[in-house]
Amino acid sequence: MIDARAGAAEEAIRSANAEIGVAIANRLPQFTISGAAGGTATQIGQMFEPGGPFWSIIGGATQTLFDGGTLLHRERAADQALLQAAAEYRSTVLGAYQNVADTLHALVSDADALAAAVESERAARVTLDLTKKQLGVGYVNYLTLLNAELTYQQALLSLVQAQAMRYGDTAALFQALGGGWWHRKEVASAPTGAPSDAPR
Repeated sequence: MIDARAGAAEEAIRSANAEIGVAIANRLPQFTISGAAGGTATQIGQMFEPGGPFWSIIGGATQTLFDGGTLLHRERAADQALLQAAAEYRSTVLGAYQNVADTLHALVSDADALAAAVESERAARVTLDLTKKQLGVGYVNYLTLLNAELTYQQALLSLVQAQAMRYGDTAALFQALGGGWWHRKEVASAPTGAPSDAPR
């Protein structure tokens, strides 16, 4: 499924990219600023009256002095994780497109096999009909009719198998494409009267 697999791989790239930002931020100085304001009162009735105000602002900065290269190596590891996520994304997308291409190729082969099975079934049916007529006039024996019937039944079975293969590969194509694309918003907002679930 192209959409699901590519979406998951894309989210992995975003996550790896965010990890690089975290690793870089950990190597930078950390600044903090806090403040407080208030007032003092000696009686409960004076609590909300102006007077006796105070305020304070405090700032600070921290920086790791010695980490043995740990933060640097974490940043490098995050860089490599991003490269790995990008490679996995490319591999996922290429695999998804390869899956679609293989399924389309299988559908073309299925169409050829189905056409051949249809022709084979028609020829076997004509042969069976002719054999029945020949048996009626005494030109062939009953064993020949049974052979023609067997050939026709085998051709019919091959036709059903070719149709089943075609349906199976069509379902595989829907799955490879992510399925249900005709239910998306642009189609769902079609004018009234048009079937919203029909493929376009």
